[in-house]
Amino acid sequence: MTVIAMACGRPPKGRGLGEVETTSQSKSQTDSPVSFRVETVVSGLEVPWSIVWAPDGRMIFTERPGRVRVFENGRLQPQPLLVLADVDSTGETGLMSIALHPDFASNRLLYLSYAYEGDGQRVRVVRYRETPAGLTDRRVLIDNIPAAEFHAGCRLRFGPDHKLYITTGDSTKGPLAQQLDSLAGKTLRVNDDGTAPSDNPFVGHPNARPEIWSYGHRNSQGLDFQPGTGLMFQTEHGPSVFDGPAGGDEVNIVEKGKNYGWPVIHHTQTKSGMEAPLLEYTPACAPASGMFYSGSAFPQFKGNFFFGCLRGTRIIRVVLNGRQVVSQENLLEGKYGRIRDVAQGPEGYLYFSTSNRDGRGTPAADDDRIIRLVPVK
Repeated sequence: MTVIAMACGRPPKGRGLGEVETTSQSKSQTDSPVSFRVETVVSGLEVPWSIVWAPDGRMIFTERPGRVRVFENGRLQPQPLLVLADVDSTGETGLMSIALHPDFASNRLLYLSYAYEGDGQRVRVVRYRETPAGLTDRRVLIDNIPAAEFHAGCRLRFGPDHKLYITTGDSTKGPLAQQLDSLAGKTLRVNDDGTAPSDNPFVGHPNARPEIWSYGHRNSQGLDFQPGTGLMFQTEHGPSVFDGPAGGDEVNIVEKGKNYGWPVIHHTQTKSGMEAPLLEYTPACAPASGMFYSGSAFPQFKGNFFFGCLRGTRIIRVVLNGRQVVSQENLLEGKYGRIRDVAQGPEGYLYFSTSNRDGRGTPAADDDRIIRLVPVK
């Protein structure tokens, strides 16, 4: 069951940073109302794709044209931490995900995924080390991942096992998702130096890439691990008419070596040896992120799964009991346009980014923005 949040209208354009824009309430049938206010943290951005926090409290995020930005002490640093000159931001691609090494406080390692023009469009995953002089010691971990103007992935996330997980798109060539000799349409799992762990499911198999963890994905852009169980949850885009009936967006529990069906099955179809989604959305919502909430600022949200929706212009909150879906709720539906990343800040507030300058949205005067939900007692 989906319960719509009670929300106020779209806030006035052009508010100053940090100003309160509206207050709202969340309430599913399984918990008490959650009141919060909505604040703009930083505005005037260009498609902020991925948000993380360093141990020292800095918010570090990517902008799709190729900039790594830093927000520190209430202020956006005017100079990017890094500008990638070889980014190809055609269509849906560009500089995408950022991840910090679990031991970032000591080793200062930072990971990025981005599209570039090679033999056609490709995606690579690179590692940098942060130093007082900036990001140095560039190392390419995985290169030549098939990509295209659409369906290029690519979310990075370290798991509880300290391995780096990477989602890849099918590069609009659906059959590649079923081919184990291709990195397209997969979840990859690598060590922090890009090598394949020996316990990956296809290590030693002939004609299979050892980095592959799961396959049969169309275009997964959200990835996180459920606290307690360690289960990996992903959000995935369904067909777009040219490659199947519209709709069919998914939330999946992704496990070692399993086949998630694309393009053989989609929507709620089933087939022996292939995994049907935990949740399916028709009409399409275009899920663009995924995170579990583990903070204390919103006790009612603890253990809930959140993701931003582009076409669906909302945040979806999923209440779970392990693998079981208890309820769903729409937050801020239609209020801020296309929503991409959703992330938990160090103080436990819920942050999200807009994607209204990506060529498909209607930008407000101060878009794109990073916005946060702050609890109201």
